Amino acid sequence: MLDSSLKEQLKSIFAGLENNYTLAVTASPQHDSREELMDLLRGVEACSTMISCEESAGEGLSFTLLKNGEPTGISFRGIPTGHEFTSLLLALLNLDKKGKNIPDEHIQSRVKSLKGPIKLTTYVSLTCTNCPDVVQALNAMTTLNSEISHEMVDGGINEKEVEALKIQGVPSVFANGKLIHVGRSDFGELLSKLEAEFGVNEINEEKPAKNYDVVVVGGGPAGVAAAIYTARKGLKVALLAERIGGQVRETVGIENLISVPVTTGQELANNLMAHINDYPIDLLEHRRVEKVATEGINKILKVSGGETYVTPALIITTGASWRRLNVPGEAEHIGKGVAFCPHCDGPFYKGKHVAVVGGGNSGVEAAIDLAGICSKVTILEYADELKADRVLQDKVMSLPNVEIILQAQTSQVIGDGSKVNAIQYKNRETEQEEQVKLDGVFVQIGLAPNSSVFKDVVKTNHSGEINIDSNCRTNIPGIYAAGDVSTVPYKQIIIAMGEGAKAALSAFEDRIRGVLS
Repeated sequence: MLDSSLKEQLKSIFAGLENNYTLAVTASPQHDSREELMDLLRGVEACSTMISCEESAGEGLSFTLLKNGEPTGISFRGIPTGHEFTSLLLALLNLDKKGKNIPDEHIQSRVKSLKGPIKLTTYVSLTCTNCPDVVQALNAMTTLNSEISHEMVDGGINEKEVEALKIQGVPSVFANGKLIHVGRSDFGELLSKLEAEFGVNEINEEKPAKNYDVVVVGGGPAGVAAAIYTARKGLKVALLAERIGGQVRETVGIENLISVPVTTGQELANNLMAHINDYPIDLLEHRRVEKVATEGINKILKVSGGETYVTPALIITTGASWRRLNVPGEAEHIGKGVAFCPHCDGPFYKGKHVAVVGGGNSGVEAAIDLAGICSKVTILEYADELKADRVLQDKVMSLPNVEIILQAQTSQVIGDGSKVNAIQYKNRETEQEEQVKLDGVFVQIGLAPNSSVFKDVVKTNHSGEINIDSNCRTNIPGIYAAGDVSTVPYKQIIIAMGEGAKAALSAFEDRIRGVLS
């Protein structure tokens, strides 16, 4: 299963392992995928003398990781190929303290303080691009807290279990048997959910405020550009982010980043991280700002987990998140018929009828993707015409299993709490309420700015975007905003990068002019 080129890479990756690891397989001799799993794991075993593979007969198909003969709490019920192969490699490296996704000491202390025991199970699809982030984050937590265990379950192999649990979205995370999360996430969000669910052991540790010349909040293209431009001016800068890349990570293909003909969101996010590492920037991931205040020229930021940051110059680059319909039935059916990512959750609706709410680029692209999987796709668009680019409109209109309903105002998602049965909308031309019987709803109605924590400090417009001038300055001296969270027109990656650089240069100019002192 592993070609010679990949094996040579693995030999290099595993060359520094200092502990012995066992891939302990339990499998039914009759399982259809047994040989595929054994072939994969034997290939990994062949790449290091520190890794061995052992098999014992049992039910199903799974394997656990042992370190020096002792259980680690990490297991896989399925075959971690595709995107999840990296999850297996990272788990081994993290256990050997050589992984790249172990957080800094403050975040580690939060994980270690979680009250256990916590048994985590994540149901994934091997085609899901969001699942590995969740699996890798929870595996990393398992290495840090002996009271946590985590199992990845491939929904494709364990279909009956997925059906019994009525899972319709991935990744789906269960903690001690309770569903606590569905969909894309990051280390910080998952940690906060576990803290809320299980509580923490008190840490009697005083956390002094940390001072910086500039603090950038947000790790997307705008935030990274702002941090790099600030560091290049010789200033002490901190970048607070939930994850580097932000919304970029969810973009499958990028073809309009000038001078880079083709790339992916994941590749761009990796390149952003590599560029950050070239500069003396304090990168503080898995942070969420909970409160912002001003005190003289200083801006005081309170961050989840008890940290405080103080700076005269704050650059807000928190981007935007998918908008929700905010109609009855939506919230209770998220992960149970209401979805936001066609790439991740589309396979659950193979041969079924789904709706896509939204006729912009993202909505029409989703409809095109889903049309290749689903029996029928219905696009509901509020306006009297689609808003997507003409090339996308031409494509979607050529598909025989796609119908388009214009002037449709979604009013309700109808279901029984475990699955969606229909969607209701008002025909804006006739004012009549109508229903479409279906199996799932994909919401694609654009983005909402992540500005809520700042709205009491700086001025925002009716959409929640932070008001800025042509130099990215807000109404408060020393506070700047850039990218999708701001009022800058045209939400594009290349524009966000330029705006981030502009905000940093404005902050530097204000500093040398004495505005920030």
